[in-house]
Amino acid sequence: MTINLLFFMSACLNVFLMWYIAKLLKKFMFMSSNLTDLYFTTRAFEIFIKTLYTMNSYHGDPILEELVFKTKIVLAEVENFREVFEYTLDEELEEEFNAAEAEEQEDKKEPLFYDRP
Repeated sequence: MTINLLFFMSACLNVFLMWYIAKLLKKFMFMSSNLTDLYFTTRAFEIFIKTLYTMNSYHGDPILEELVFKTKIVLAEVENFREVFEYTLDEELEEEFNAAEAEEQEDKKEPLFYDRP
């Protein structure tokens, strides 16, 4: 009788734990997906600001320089969290951003001052 009761309690506990793990995994995937979107949005914003900063009419503007610097800090923080949740990466989008950043690096003529330590 006690073996049957223990078996029943064990089965109920296992079912509950499976349900709980499935729920946690759904939340984990949701967070991972949203964090990846946040990273790509921030990265696109950084590339846009760098491109804007290199334009002749805005080159050397201290406010844009500070904005680029602050964007790099935010991107670094988001990247730290992204390393934890690296399960839903979009490799094609990552390659597009890398290509856009490489193109921006090739287009710049003068050294920019937004690469602070």
